[in-house]
Amino acid sequence: MRVELDQAAGLRVEMHSRVEALFGDSIRETAVRIADRFGVAGARILIDDRGALPFTLEARLEAAFMAAGAGPAPAGASVARLPSARDRLRRSRLYLPGNEPKFMVNAGLHRPDAVILDLEDSVHPDHKSAARRLVCHALRSLDFGIAERMVRINQLPLGLEDLDAIVPEHPDLVLIPKVETAAQVTAVRDRITSVAAGASRPVWLMPILESALGIENAFEIARASETTVALTIGLEDYTADLGVPKTLDGEETRYARTRLVNAARAAGLQAIDSVFGDVGDMEGLTDWARRSRGLGFEGMGCIHPRQIGPIHTAFAPTEPEIEKALRIVAAFEVAQREGKSVVSLGSRMVDPPVVLRARRLVDLARRAGLVAESE
Repeated sequence: MRVELDQAAGLRVEMHSRVEALFGDSIRETAVRIADRFGVAGARILIDDRGALPFTLEARLEAAFMAAGAGPAPAGASVARLPSARDRLRRSRLYLPGNEPKFMVNAGLHRPDAVILDLEDSVHPDHKSAARRLVCHALRSLDFGIAERMVRINQLPLGLEDLDAIVPEHPDLVLIPKVETAAQVTAVRDRITSVAAGASRPVWLMPILESALGIENAFEIARASETTVALTIGLEDYTADLGVPKTLDGEETRYARTRLVNAARAAGLQAIDSVFGDVGDMEGLTDWARRSRGLGFEGMGCIHPRQIGPIHTAFAPTEPEIEKALRIVAAFEVAQREGKSVVSLGSRMVDPPVVLRARRLVDLARRAGLVAESE
């Protein structure tokens, strides 16, 4: 797409499209409508189309008008959705490059707990503005099913400009990359508050810790904003900061990951692990995810849809764990009715901390659909 402004020349649409015979008139009407939104009465609009979906076409036309100097993109007609729950399941988060609409359209069919429309590492610096428009239109137009709608903004200060565009489109959560201080989190929170003045629904935050300094400041970062719901870690950048190779067993990142889990739990937040980079190694992914759950993480990132199923399985309580937890809860409730604070289950004494752990596991199993509400 390219736009050449010439207010004295009227609107001229020059198009090359493989679907022109079917949709040429509709594409021209879209170009004229976008020009009208920008208040442009004269321009040469050059369209090279390969069958883009309507939301993609509109986003690329907007980006072309902005690149030509027509001004900021006008507000769209976004519809507010029901707010996402603070403590909802976040076992899997599927990363989608912010400039690749083909990956966005059917992402919800894979049933991840969340999709991440990425404006940071997956987008070339020259394409940031165009990706921002595409993400805005994806939030406005696409149905991601059950998935929580997340956006990873760019590293600050560029990320603050991302917020000006995406917050009016009602994302559920914003991921903040390369966070090292609490001040970065409060800067994002304050910008969201300013852009969404008067909004009735929160935009949750998830800082990504990707450096030694970020890990050392994990607890202060976790407490920086009341809208923060989780902490996560970026292991590629973290190991690069340490100057060590990233390995399959993850021993070089164990300190950082356990420190993040502890800081998140101390602040009442979820702890979410990094991605597993080898999409062909399902055995390695399953082993990593199981060990991740053992450290206290509640989910991790995905870079391919095929990783979603194994991650959901690995982070789910096993059938023996569920059965044992149900027995513990039932036995403790009987003991409570009898005025006892401790009960024996087989040869083991069950006290309140054990019951708390069991109740958390049963709650997780219910939310994952593994236990009926009546159990």
